[in-house]
Amino acid sequence: MKKEIHPEYHKALVHCACGHEFETGSTLKEIKVEICSQCHPFFTGKHKLIDTAGRVERFKKKYENIDKNKVKKPGVKKDNN
Repeated sequence: MKKEIHPEYHKALVHCACGHEFETGSTLKEIKVEICSQCHPFFTGKHKLIDTAGRVERFKKKYENIDKNKVKKPGVKKDNN
């Protein structure tokens, strides 16, 4: 490892907009963030899940009328004998 080319590594204090503070390692001495694990909806349990089942049903309904025999399969040739 070469000397004097690497940045200094410090114990950094991270400040969140919600007021939560914690310590980590970084080349910066102080870090300010807008959202952390204490206030993020996914980690707090306030995360709203989106129901995607309707998308699959709409896709199937949209393409149910396509004739499967008309779809060409790559690499498969019909023999006309």
